[in-house]
Amino acid sequence: MTDTPNVAAPKPTIRDVASAAGVSKSLVSLVLQGSANVSESRRRAVLEAMEQLGYRPNRLAQRLSGPRSGTVGVMLNDIRNPWFVELLEGLTASLHAAGVSPVLADSYTDNRVGRSSVETLLEQRIDGLVVVGTTLESAAIEDASRNIPVVLAGTREPELPGVDIVVNDDDAGARQATEHLLHLGHRRIAHLQGPGIVGRLRRESFERSMLDAGLEPVVVSGGVSEESAYAAATRLLSRPGRPTAIFAYNDIACIGALSAADDQGLAVPGDLSLVGYDNTYLAKIRHLSLTSVDNGNLAVGVEAGKFILERLTTPDLPARLHQVPSRLQVRGSSGDAPREG
Repeated sequence: MTDTPNVAAPKPTIRDVASAAGVSKSLVSLVLQGSANVSESRRRAVLEAMEQLGYRPNRLAQRLSGPRSGTVGVMLNDIRNPWFVELLEGLTASLHAAGVSPVLADSYTDNRVGRSSVETLLEQRIDGLVVVGTTLESAAIEDASRNIPVVLAGTREPELPGVDIVVNDDDAGARQATEHLLHLGHRRIAHLQGPGIVGRLRRESFERSMLDAGLEPVVVSGGVSEESAYAAATRLLSRPGRPTAIFAYNDIACIGALSAADDQGLAVPGDLSLVGYDNTYLAKIRHLSLTSVDNGNLAVGVEAGKFILERLTTPDLPARLHQVPSRLQVRGSSGDAPREG
């Protein structure tokens, strides 16, 4: 006896909806377009049929066959993170120049109340979607990419066919940060690792740079928040043979490490050097003065805007990866390694 393979049921079509509602396909199309030229009884019949069949309209087909909304959804993984500021500036500049308006959604806030930012944006009949930063909505993003153009900005996941990725060169940025600390004479350097593919790329580059220098890399999970980084840095700095330098996943994590150093009476950079990532406005504040990797956020935003605009007119382009060069900005949080003994 052989098992019968599970075959996925075909997705319901607009023809199925029309048949179930007892109307024509053209009337179903009018309902999907929000036309006022449909009686309430027929509109209700179509909507009920769609719900019973589990029909989901093909938004890409709707967009190509009907008028555009003139909007692009922009989903942020956490609007509290300051590295979005310049990226959004570049992105909105590209969109506004083309007469397209951004519609923003904050994934962090939506997830806390059990809502999907992707679904919220799709309900606004957006023409395309730009995902900024690593989020927990990979499945929803994948579903959306089947219906509308999607571009990832500042994140490398989820990797999907036909979805463009615009990021900085994470490998080069992490190498610049680590080599800077090595050139200052540091030998006990730790890295606060962040999440996702971006976090992995930065960690791997740090580890290679340390091993190339004949040194043992120390890596701990620091998360992306100031609180999680503070806790991780506190554990690091409480160890015997504590590190003399920390390379953090981002500027927020770097500030968490700065607070941990202060609570333990360590001077920065006299006792401990710190390097962040993103070169946000926080790094430039005089009393923080963080050495940080500038990841070209403005350029990432501009390029992401160009890519989504191109996909609005040519949705079948092959997936593209665009990397913006990284550059280390040296400030007051990093200095020569302290003398031993």
